[in-house]
Amino acid sequence: MGGKTTISVGSDGVAIITIINPPVNSLSVDVLLSLKESFDEALQRDDVKAIVVTGAKGKFSGGFDINAFGGIQGGKAMTTGLASKPGYVSIDILSDTVEAARKPSVAAIDGLALGGGLEVAMACHARIATSSAQLGLPELQLGIIPGFGGTQRLPRLVGLAKALEMMLTSKPLRGEEAHNLGLVDAIVPGDELVDIARKWALDILARRKPWVPSLYKTDKIEPLGEAREILNFARAQARKQAPNLQHPQVCIDVIEEGIVSGPRAGLIKEYESFQVLLKSDTCKSLIHVFFAQRGTTKVPGVTDLGLKPRQIRKVAILGGGLMGSGIATALILNGYQVILKEVNQKFLDAGLGRVKANLTSSVKKGKLTQEKFEKTITRLKGALDYESFKDVDMVIEAVIENVSLKQQIFSDLEKYCSPNCILASNTSTIDLNLVGEKTKSHDRIIGAHFFSTRMVPVVYQNFWIWSLAFQKYTDDLCGLHFVTNLVPNFYQKYMDGPCGLPKYWIYLYPV
Repeated sequence: MGGKTTISVGSDGVAIITIINPPVNSLSVDVLLSLKESFDEALQRDDVKAIVVTGAKGKFSGGFDINAFGGIQGGKAMTTGLASKPGYVSIDILSDTVEAARKPSVAAIDGLALGGGLEVAMACHARIATSSAQLGLPELQLGIIPGFGGTQRLPRLVGLAKALEMMLTSKPLRGEEAHNLGLVDAIVPGDELVDIARKWALDILARRKPWVPSLYKTDKIEPLGEAREILNFARAQARKQAPNLQHPQVCIDVIEEGIVSGPRAGLIKEYESFQVLLKSDTCKSLIHVFFAQRGTTKVPGVTDLGLKPRQIRKVAILGGGLMGSGIATALILNGYQVILKEVNQKFLDAGLGRVKANLTSSVKKGKLTQEKFEKTITRLKGALDYESFKDVDMVIEAVIENVSLKQQIFSDLEKYCSPNCILASNTSTIDLNLVGEKTKSHDRIIGAHFFSTRMVPVVYQNFWIWSLAFQKYTDDLCGLHFVTNLVPNFYQKYMDGPCGLPKYWIYLYPV
């Protein structure tokens, strides 16, 4: 998996241990073993008084290398020998070597300190960061929990409620907020980061700064009764937002174990739970999505041609039923001008009414202000013919699954829309080649399938559509990331993000 750490000792007696694993200094077995070796060397050397841990080229560490998870899920051991001991990283390396060291250590954080990167930093006795640094534990996005002690140390540094929020939402903090919460001890300019961290480490040694093993801090943990109330509230919220996901509940259970039975017991439960979750279907699926999402940025014949995304400002939708009105609602909420077309005034009034009802429901639930409602509804226009389609950037057909009807529609669209207009079908059963069979526009006909059950969250993400015929793409249309082949040849994978957040919604894969 590669990567390493290096150690250099200055005349002041401070050892600088640098994590090196481009591009984001991700952690791997090699890096973690090298980190332990560097610490062991620093602790044994008489010329070393204190230690600073940092990352090469302005990035502390982006976390554990996700590429390694695939092998583990397939039954391959992450490592052998002593390093295969249960809890070796969280207990032997970070707790018993880094945190229990008789020489103080300070994490000098710039750029990313995410996942395992932050867990390494939290094992140090102090943390110095730049204002632009990002610190967080985003593991729940992958269907797992923090596995290197994060479930135990974060609550002790920022408080139980904030730690739960950070882990369950996977949202990172910027340096200033992390400082205000107590996650980092000082904010300094980037060009002074390592020098100030060196002085801070020496101040800890001289007892001018506190020497704090964060695993055993208790001042930010509420009494047991109050803590359990906070944990139970978090459980209820997680269950409400993501009733079918187990890993948020497991995360809360692991945090509670550390509060009730002590942090060492929490570390053991964290390791055991992490191993189970890592092999779960949820984790496997979310990791697949993680790489699929990134794969859409490197599509042969598309991204390597230097193509630029086309601006989408105005979209026409054919069909004002449940699906069409839902798509229209999502589009106008995201700032797009929309024309909703129907075959007669009765159907058009009904379709426009559905959109208005969707927005009104959001107002009643407090998700939309009346002012935004009024502004949003002005983006929607109705039509009974194609005359207003001349300047639309994209058309989404959402009528019934009837081949001849769709063929007629696309023939008409070819006549009325500009040559650069993208023609999309929401079909889930009909071959796109068949849909566009009677047109000469095969190069701009694409599939754009939506789920009606969660229509608004679906289009809250940025999406990228790829037409295989001409390999033409657009992005930033309400954004979903999805790549589509001929429609009958795909399966759909729908899943919630951590705690039900709209992180990953639709992915279409050829099978």
